[in-house]
Amino acid sequence: MSLPQKIGFIGTGAITDAMVRGLLTKPAAVPHVMVSLRSADISAGLAADFPQVLVSGDNQAIVDGCDTVVLAIRPQIAEDVVRALRFRDGQRVISVVAATARDALLDWIGADVRLSQAIPLPFVARRKGVTAVFPPDANTAALFNVLGNAVECESKAEYDLLAAASALMATYFGVMHRASEWLAANGLPEEKGRAYLASLFASLSDTALHAGNHVAFLEMSHEFATKGGLNEQVFRDFEADGGGQALTKALDRVLARIKG
Repeated sequence: MSLPQKIGFIGTGAITDAMVRGLLTKPAAVPHVMVSLRSADISAGLAADFPQVLVSGDNQAIVDGCDTVVLAIRPQIAEDVVRALRFRDGQRVISVVAATARDALLDWIGADVRLSQAIPLPFVARRKGVTAVFPPDANTAALFNVLGNAVECESKAEYDLLAAASALMATYFGVMHRASEWLAANGLPEEKGRAYLASLFASLSDTALHAGNHVAFLEMSHEFATKGGLNEQVFRDFEADGGGQALTKALDRVLARIKG
């Protein structure tokens, strides 16, 4: 189990930016990083902030110069970009390309590489991210453990389910937004509602994180819902008005999309 000595990124979008910043936050986890020129603003920003970053306009030079290559390109253009590159047998490749089958990636790569797939989230920039990895791989897990916490999936089915779960992020903030709007509509200054809700949700997430895997979320829900109290009322109304069913239906639909 070891971290790469030189890691390269094909594609320089938000996830590449987050991963590089997480890896190079002091103390830096890797000594050298290469990033592709696209997008120019992000790559230039990384090079300005970190002397370890080398920007290259030649994707093949990144593949040739790195022991680990991260594919961080949009799925719409992934095949064209990857097929044009020549990889080495045994080279480590980590794909963060969304909703793209492993078999397709290997076909495009055309070499006997050690391929991992991962779902890093923006929080890796602060080394706080949880990242699903498939298949289990000690070196890939070590990399993402630096950036927070890696969850190694034993099967593609597990990986797809966590990919679906990661689609809850916008909904999480959407719930906070709706609550904030309601508070403001009822006379609370917006900045006070935002500050209160952000701290409230952060505390709840921290409680869940420290409760351990042996405590069910529903059990925690009951702990925070005094019988006949306000929390019990809101959760009961949420379920009665179809909130739980709507959430389950949305997850079913996104899982179907991930599976293609």
